[in-house]
Amino acid sequence: MSLRTPENARNPYRDGDDAIVVLGIGNVLWADEGFGVRCVEALQQRWRFASHVRLVDGGTQGLYLIQYVQAARRLLIFDAIDYGLAPGTLKLIENDEVPRFMGAKKMSLHQTGFQEVLCLARLTGHFPDEVLLIGCQPEELEDYGGSLRPSVRSALEDALALGVDRLRAWGAAPTPRYGGCDAGERVTTPLLALDRYESGRPDADAACRIGDARFMPRGD
Repeated sequence: MSLRTPENARNPYRDGDDAIVVLGIGNVLWADEGFGVRCVEALQQRWRFASHVRLVDGGTQGLYLIQYVQAARRLLIFDAIDYGLAPGTLKLIENDEVPRFMGAKKMSLHQTGFQEVLCLARLTGHFPDEVLLIGCQPEELEDYGGSLRPSVRSALEDALALGVDRLRAWGAAPTPRYGGCDAGERVTTPLLALDRYESGRPDADAACRIGDARFMPRGD
């Protein structure tokens, strides 16, 4: 059974027939788990898009993301996916195959939740016409308060290039943005923006690498 909405069916959730949603999901507090969110953050810092394009930091919101999936005619997803490949390897999955790969080997609860989102959108009959998942094989997850590992950080650049190419083909009209974006425009919380997040991390002597005092205060 196809996941797409029938052409003659009206989607009451969609802002317009050309609506594009770019969704980054994952948990930035667990190293490479934050890949998807960092992709969306970087896209917003570097590019402007047409008014029918929405960039979303999906984090670990699970079922709360259903509205964005239902609203999209075309959906681009960035996420860290365990494909069993070499760290930093990118794999592109499209359309009806996306839900299967989102649940193939779950690394965290956010993937369970988002697989359910896709299934629910299908059941409601309001699923995007086109879906592209750009997934990256993580290197390290068990590092609370950590950031992207070098292999994944390098892959992020290739993932962005692939994403922009697809968005351009979809009519998103990407144009380079110089000087970043204003704080009020940011899709991510300023406190967790990549540069601030990394610069604020204590060294290994001050913070256990399976816990970070910024997020798990000690009792001493």
